Amino acid sequence: MGLIGGVSLVILALVGIVEAFNERQIIADVISMGHTLLLLTAVFVAYLTAARSRDLGAGRSLGNVLLAGLIMTGMLAALVLIGQALNLRQVFINASPTLYQMLIFHQESLGVGILLLLGSGLLMGFLTSLLHSAPVPLRRVLIIVLISLVIGALLQDLLQPIFGLWDPLTTIGEWVFETSGLSVHGAITLAVLVAAFAALWDRYSQTVRTQIRSLPSERQRNLKWGSIIVGLLVLLVLPNLLGIFLSEVLTIIGLYVLLGLGLNIVVGFAGLLDLGYVAFFAIGSYTVAILTSPEIGSYQIGFWQALPVAIVFGTLAGALLGIPVLKMRGDYLAITTLGFGEIIRILVLSDVLRPWLGGAQGIARIPKASLFGFEFSGPQEIYYLLIAGCFLVGFVSWRLRDSRLGRAWMAMREDEDVAQAMGINLVSTKLLAFATGAGFSALSGAIFATKLGSVYPHSFNVMISINILCLIIVGGMGSMPGVIVGAIALVGMPELLREFAEYRLLIYGAALVAMMLLRPEGLWPEAMRKRELHEG
Repeated sequence: MGLIGGVSLVILALVGIVEAFNERQIIADVISMGHTLLLLTAVFVAYLTAARSRDLGAGRSLGNVLLAGLIMTGMLAALVLIGQALNLRQVFINASPTLYQMLIFHQESLGVGILLLLGSGLLMGFLTSLLHSAPVPLRRVLIIVLISLVIGALLQDLLQPIFGLWDPLTTIGEWVFETSGLSVHGAITLAVLVAAFAALWDRYSQTVRTQIRSLPSERQRNLKWGSIIVGLLVLLVLPNLLGIFLSEVLTIIGLYVLLGLGLNIVVGFAGLLDLGYVAFFAIGSYTVAILTSPEIGSYQIGFWQALPVAIVFGTLAGALLGIPVLKMRGDYLAITTLGFGEIIRILVLSDVLRPWLGGAQGIARIPKASLFGFEFSGPQEIYYLLIAGCFLVGFVSWRLRDSRLGRAWMAMREDEDVAQAMGINLVSTKLLAFATGAGFSALSGAIFATKLGSVYPHSFNVMISINILCLIIVGGMGSMPGVIVGAIALVGMPELLREFAEYRLLIYGAALVAMMLLRPEGLWPEAMRKRELHEG
């Protein structure tokens, strides 16, 4: 385990992500984001080591974790020593003196820095062992505190505009944040508050739930609707609070939520692995572009007239895709649908269809959507259009999930042969899954076209499908709240950290590996899937 962790740390250092992340501070002048990345990776491996050693006794388990921590930091120390003796930059361009200084904590003496590095590995292993052996409530509180500190520092750009709305909040913001990252006293305050809240919630949450369930049904309904109204009011005022840049981030999250809710029906409900989902997104975008833009054709109808046409075309394309893949499952289905997505992209790029689809130049001058004189022009306006689309698609998905069709999808997801033996028509059930998901994807594509005002073939590559599938897995397959959480985690956070965009795929891979090992059901899983993966 120490060797696995050490290799991971060395790779992270040599690809440049550690040095790049070092520009951002988690706690100002105490720990940077680069150090935090190395620390979290090492803690993750040490925690797995402790989990695998728990049956060997406390002493041997502690020894294993300490050894793993020492090996991990020892490999980083070896990287520093080799880098001092050899010019590694001829092979690894990111093996710079800045990286070596960061790894030895900016010590002038190489020996002192190496000792500090090795000592930090032992200390990290000891603290991780204590964390693993701590009572479950305490362990949960500590993990929540650590995650809150990291997220609080990463969301500094998001939170500071909110703190600037009111003088008392401005004072709090100045107390909590430095120019980059949390202040020391702000980090301590945040840790204490989060720990207190997490401890109280862990202790009294079940009591609160029991008391709510014991209320008369009318009061429960009033409480539910009150919570919904408060949530809607917060959603409505968010663009005005956050400004243009953060509203743009919210629109991107909303677009992926729309796409995720559609793919969640195909993959999460029906269990059909579709990697060509971006094709329907492209169909919706190009349909709106052709029908509304004066550059192509002579239709030039409004967005609201073109929207149902785009949805119908997307739905028909989904059903047509489903016909040749009815007998396919698993990897074969994924490869076939992947090919369909690439076929659509290549057709759009072809010179033969250029008079109708614009070719590589795309289609521009797509008019903005408007409703009762209100034009959805900028990100603060498009946000409301996306929110409406998300609510519509979410409501339809919610009603379908518990319907006869939704139960048939889930039965087919568990075992197609048994579902067919129970009388479920696999042909119609699969086609309806493909068609419904494709219709939702076309809806999001139509909004995407009017948002940008132009469409280009390169906006619809296979990575869109991969990203949507990733956010469904991370959020929880089959879970609608999980789609939202996954979109925030895998789309919203990278958008707030645009300077690290080149490492996005590496972060996706690490997040998926961590999810599969620690929480395979997802961040917000469906109740049935959670029971399946945690039978105990």
